[in-house]
Amino acid sequence: MNGGATSGEVASVDPWLLEKLVCPVTRTPLRWDAARNALVSEAAGLAFPVRDGVPVLVVREAVAV
Repeated sequence: MNGGATSGEVASVDPWLLEKLVCPVTRTPLRWDAARNALVSEAAGLAFPVRDGVPVLVVREAVAV
């Protein structure tokens, strides 16, 4: 993860970590969306934010896509 991103910069998720993460709702793989700075679950139709390089996989924090 790019924990060194400053405000205004978009952080990214480490590819190794992205392989391991799944949607907490559907247990399907997540896709990195740099424009949203979020991990997207196509199956659930949700985007989970990444804050300071840390994925927030809490359903109430997700937004519909």
